[in-house]
Amino acid sequence: MVLKVELKPFGKIIVGDSVITNDGQRARFVIEGDAPVLREKDILLPDDADTPCKKIYLLIQMMYLAVDPRKHHDLYFQMINDLQTAAPSTMPLLDTINNFLLAGESYKALKSANKLIAYEKELMENATCS
Repeated sequence: MVLKVELKPFGKIIVGDSVITNDGQRARFVIEGDAPVLREKDILLPDDADTPCKKIYLLIQMMYLAVDPRKHHDLYFQMINDLQTAAPSTMPLLDTINNFLLAGESYKALKSANKLIAYEKELMENATCS
């Protein structure tokens, strides 16, 4: 796999288990290989995981970056079961995420988790407006 990346000044990217921070100049480089790569816009920091769906995103992110993602499975299944109980309408989104994870496509699962976060935000806004 070849990935072309352009980083803004002081931008960050995760490659494997390493964080790369750009200096004050825009930089462009090519990444070859199978290491997981996350751009800064896709990185969720633990302190920012302040809702159930963001916590699920963070856990999927950890699975994506992990050498052995299985160590996160128990907590992941506990969290999605709790979410399904609290908000059954999330089931179709969780099914999509689970299907990607089962197929070994954790990056696609991560991208789908963004939809889950957006749906959660919508639910929360509707709950506070009522």
